[in-house]
Amino acid sequence: MDDAVDVILGQWARTRPDVDVSPMGVIGRVSRASRLLERGVKDFLAEHGLEAWEFDMLATLLRSGADATMCMKDLSTSAMVSPGALTNRMDHLVRRGLVHRWPAPHNRRMTLVALTDEGRRVADEMLVLHAANEERLLAGLSEGEREALAGLLRSLLVSLGDTSL
Repeated sequence: MDDAVDVILGQWARTRPDVDVSPMGVIGRVSRASRLLERGVKDFLAEHGLEAWEFDMLATLLRSGADATMCMKDLSTSAMVSPGALTNRMDHLVRRGLVHRWPAPHNRRMTLVALTDEGRRVADEMLVLHAANEERLLAGLSEGEREALAGLLRSLLVSLGDTSL
């Protein structure tokens, strides 16, 4: 069965057979898959009243440990957003009653952020639903295919310089 990238590769093969466009097969598929998966996640979260970035912030805090508290600098690094964008996001989540923040007692230049009880409830509930949605999005792959794809993508990411935080 052909996909949209096969059509594009076929067009290039006819138009410029002298150029090896096989890398486009990988990059085009990764790009298209990324867009389709992001849309599937975004639409699902929207059905539950959350933006994707809101869930990302709540999930980042939830996975940080038992007290779900982080300093803004670490949260910015972990969530891969700029400090300015993070401040705007935290303002929004504070207004929604999902997080609270305060100056660190040992360093007034540091701001701490934590989930509120409501934020923890939403994050816990949405984590289960989000995982089920991602399972649905990957239903076309067997467990072995998922493991192989994850390994290949890990190798690619590391080769591109994406290492652990």
